Amino acid sequence: MTYYYVTTPIYYVNDAPHLGHAYTTVAADVLARWHRRRGEDVWFLTGTDEHSQKILRTAEANGVPPQEWADRLVEESWKPLWAHLAISHDDFIRTTERRHTDRVQEFVQDLYDKGEIYKGGYEGPYCVYCEEYKLPGELIEAEDGSGTPLCAIHRRPVELLKEENYFFKLSEYGDRLLAHYDAHPDFIQPASARNEVVNFVRQGLQDLSISRSTFDWGVKVPWDESHVIYVWVDALLNYATAVGYNENPEKFEATFPADVHLVGKDILRFHAVIWPAMLMANGLPLPGRIAANGWLLVGGEKMSKSNLTGISPETLTAHFGVDAYRWYFLRAIAFGQDGSFSWEDFTARYTSELANGYGNLASRVTAMTARYFEGSLPAPGEETEAERSLKSALLRAASEADHRIGDQLDFQGGILAVFDFVRQVNGYLTDQEPWKVAKSDSPGARTRLATILYTAADSLRAIAILLEPVMPETSERLWDSLGASTSLGPLSDQQVRDASAWGALPPGSPVTKGAVLFPRLDDRTDS
Repeated sequence: MTYYYVTTPIYYVNDAPHLGHAYTTVAADVLARWHRRRGEDVWFLTGTDEHSQKILRTAEANGVPPQEWADRLVEESWKPLWAHLAISHDDFIRTTERRHTDRVQEFVQDLYDKGEIYKGGYEGPYCVYCEEYKLPGELIEAEDGSGTPLCAIHRRPVELLKEENYFFKLSEYGDRLLAHYDAHPDFIQPASARNEVVNFVRQGLQDLSISRSTFDWGVKVPWDESHVIYVWVDALLNYATAVGYNENPEKFEATFPADVHLVGKDILRFHAVIWPAMLMANGLPLPGRIAANGWLLVGGEKMSKSNLTGISPETLTAHFGVDAYRWYFLRAIAFGQDGSFSWEDFTARYTSELANGYGNLASRVTAMTARYFEGSLPAPGEETEAERSLKSALLRAASEADHRIGDQLDFQGGILAVFDFVRQVNGYLTDQEPWKVAKSDSPGARTRLATILYTAADSLRAIAILLEPVMPETSERLWDSLGASTSLGPLSDQQVRDASAWGALPPGSPVTKGAVLFPRLDDRTDS
């Protein structure tokens, strides 16, 4: 068995998860679910990064030991939110677990034994929030005229650190990295991110400080316990330790390296430069792709605790529902680009595309089947050009969605392909006017009505399969209302290729009009 292996970053537990964390994680979940619907064996990893100076300071500020702080955040905030958002991860790694810390020490010891690590000293500006030493070009000055150097990402003052550290010979891997980027043009996505990394490496790499000696919250350097391993070396290795590095050779061989690492663009360099160099140094294979999503913006600024104005994922799901939440960010923002969030935009898209488009289609078809055929899906009659056109449209939509989501990580493009088909099915009903056909006493009207409603119901069957990775709970309810659970089996057993198998929903399937898939927002009781 070989797995399709997809990962999220592991997230710092200095605070509860916000919309940005959820954005990357939902994207990874959709990708994992899509490949499961392709019939592939998938391994989907997420987790938390629990070491570093940032975590230590946050815990101290809250008057608790760092391990207690991490335990509390993971169990009360991170894991519950992923369950709430229907994240289907196969594993949740914590960097304080022995299965991780022991293997990290072994990996770093191997590098040391190979002569890839040496002892030295370093002095320079350090951003605690990035957990990274900064180059002069990565700093900006405070706007108050004080001249205080700030991290360009977090806009917080950097600290001047001077300490004795151990260094990884990163500078020796620049040419090998550039050769890999050139041989694998899709290794870093999107193209703008790839260009940024390539230009950064071409300027020359500095050796990487891989230990800290001014605090002790971290994995001990095995040959010198007065040092702890740099948090980013520790964190990146989760992708290997979680799948059996130096512990379960069979699982490691079947899973590693990742097919796709999904990351935020602010941590791209760690994943696209440091991580592959570390793997090269230890003779391990490199991941297939590193895909960086853009930032979620509010008023043109990157989302942060200060400018989120109290909005949490749960606030949005309480008003719009979990499936609409999962759908909105991937539909509204091209993955890899920055995108602005607004409550007004979410409301407008929900109303027009989900409630009035998709939800209304499901309600009309199930209601008319119940009314005109007593809830038993009728057998279709002879196809006309209208049905043949819709059949062709489904083939195109399913193929495009599969290619865009499964291959290109173009979630927006894949979702739009499916919703274009939803629009065409709505247009088909508008053109065929089954409510008028039902009133006709002309010969063949009953058969024509059966053909129209069967065609629309079978289209909904296909839509439920194609949208399951994005909106699993809604798709499940639609699947049940079409009687497909009875006639075709569980939705989870269906595959993407099954979606375009026209005429798959058996006549006689029990169709019921269930609850509205996407209630009007002003009718929601939880808003």
